[in-house]
Amino acid sequence: EGLKHVEVPVPSPKKGEVLLKMEAASINPIDWKIQKGMLRPFLPGKFPFTPVGDLAGEVVELGSGVTNFKPGDKVISISFPSGGGLAEYAVAPASLTVARPPEVSAVEGACLPAAGGSALQLLKLAGVSFDGTSGATGPKNALVTAASGGVGHYAVQLAKLAGLHVTATCGARNVDFVRGLGADEVLDYGTPEGAALRSPSSRRYDAVANCAAGVPWPALKAVLADDGGTVADVTPGVGAALTSILQKVTFAKKRLAPLMLAPRREEMEWLVGLARQGKLRTTVDSRYPLSRAQEAWAKSMEGHATGKIVVEMGGAE
Repeated sequence: EGLKHVEVPVPSPKKGEVLLKMEAASINPIDWKIQKGMLRPFLPGKFPFTPVGDLAGEVVELGSGVTNFKPGDKVISISFPSGGGLAEYAVAPASLTVARPPEVSAVEGACLPAAGGSALQLLKLAGVSFDGTSGATGPKNALVTAASGGVGHYAVQLAKLAGLHVTATCGARNVDFVRGLGADEVLDYGTPEGAALRSPSSRRYDAVANCAAGVPWPALKAVLADDGGTVADVTPGVGAALTSILQKVTFAKKRLAPLMLAPRREEMEWLVGLARQGKLRTTVDSRYPLSRAQEAWAKSMEGHATGKIVVEMGGAE
């Protein structure tokens, strides 16, 4: 009910920006967390605020200094924290805008920047490398929590592409879905084994992509390998930051590493390339036209989406 449909002028791209005629936008939990005031007094920068930063659309106008795009180009972009995605037109930073090939739909493309980028950066933070060398020195056994969600479903696929053995947690209804993403072992978090994050094959993890909110550090620490491992946390609170600092000071082998997503253009291009080759699949939980954006918003707040939630600007009513 905090979202209102209004008519506003089409924005103008400033220096280093592109104006997009929007095709699709995907909602991430950070969007409604900003609305709830969790990032006050920093965000939003000004009111009224048009939310959502994951964008797919067609370039219609270039700001000054932009030379690598032209009107008509199909692109995806991330516009955070300035948002603007739940609209017919949005401006985006050209430095975080990449070409969308025809093999990748606007809906798929809109899902990749924040969730795909977070999954990739989580795994890198946990020590996983994607240059083909991680098998020799890097982590061998990964745990992905909340593996059926937006970030988690990408993290499972990326960890498998890096050659890891993957154990994943999800709700009972999504066990087969997560197995289909490539997970070697799937735990239902509603069972005692799943709640304890215990691998069915008794493996201990040296890399954890924690995509679930509210998993306490002691539970994660208990399943890390004795000779060490890193839990990369996509939903860190203040406690996680303090724990992480303390571990650095004491040179702890078992580490908690909070992720603050820092979008990178080259990573976005790499993810789009994987999607184009069919190596990274996007699962869309549900799609809504812009006129029903508030329903998409409510669906995201419920927290049980399988994959991603998308608003389509030309979508059927």
